[in-house]
Amino acid sequence: MSAPDYGQAFALWRADAGTDWDAYTHHAFVEGLRDGSLPQACYLQYLRQDYVFLIHFARAWALAAAKAGTLDELAAVSATVHALVHVEMPLHVQTCAAHGIDRATLEATPEATGNLAYTRYVLEAGYSGDFLDLMAALAPCVLGYGEIGARLAGNTGPYADWCATYGGIEYQTLCRDVGALIDGALLRRLGPGWTDLPRAEELQARFATATQLEIGFWDMAQNPAIE
Repeated sequence: MSAPDYGQAFALWRADAGTDWDAYTHHAFVEGLRDGSLPQACYLQYLRQDYVFLIHFARAWALAAAKAGTLDELAAVSATVHALVHVEMPLHVQTCAAHGIDRATLEATPEATGNLAYTRYVLEAGYSGDFLDLMAALAPCVLGYGEIGARLAGNTGPYADWCATYGGIEYQTLCRDVGALIDGALLRRLGPGWTDLPRAEELQARFATATQLEIGFWDMAQNPAIE
């Protein structure tokens, strides 16, 4: 299956991430979701840690609102914050409740070190950098899940709901919107020749590091004992 079209920047960053991108999007955890072999205990560990992750992820997108340069950028990132807080996180609460994990237990989840490393890296990119730094650090999660979801769409196994969520039209539309947001932000700030500027290497490095941290997140979810 070819990579989905989420814009120019994503295509370049994805290609330059090399084997790390494949290690992330075809991780053993992901393949376990695809073929149903992932132990439920690992899936529940993932859901709990992902809930903690989403709290910080929403904060990072809120920080992007402060870094936005246009009304369109502000509208796009604020819509993402709203979706995270009012749609995706409540869905996590419902999903965990269906597996016997109530909200109090979910919110008391200790943050795993792999989670801590990833979320703080993304937030640091926003605190010390600009809007572009933050977008490059956020992109592997948003667009990587979109690519995984597109590949796993139509799955009928025990994790079909997860596959349907990220492979569905709503999330795929979000990915295309985020890709367009990133491309537009690059053009506005750096111009049409941005790929030839030294700044492009810095942004690629942000994307690459976040991709490596995504691999670490899957490792943590698949092997709780490593924490």
